[in-house]
Amino acid sequence: MSTVTIYTKHGCSYCESAKALLHRKGVVFDEVNLDGKADVAKALFARLGRRTVPQIFIGETHVGGCDDLYALERQDRLDGLLAV
Repeated sequence: MSTVTIYTKHGCSYCESAKALLHRKGVVFDEVNLDGKADVAKALFARLGRRTVPQIFIGETHVGGCDDLYALERQDRLDGLLAV
């Protein structure tokens, strides 16, 4: 199973929703909370061109945010990404 990393901030409902989907699928993931880590957030956002959380990676693949994760699930593509 691919390593999943999710970048979050405290109190973010989209972050909680994305994590809930991953939990329901039995996915163990690494969470990087960006609260108080301005340098990490700045580098991440500069790399991605996005300034929102969550930002989700499956292996080296940037999936996007919560809506993107749920879209992959609806398209029956999420399990395939996770299995690599």
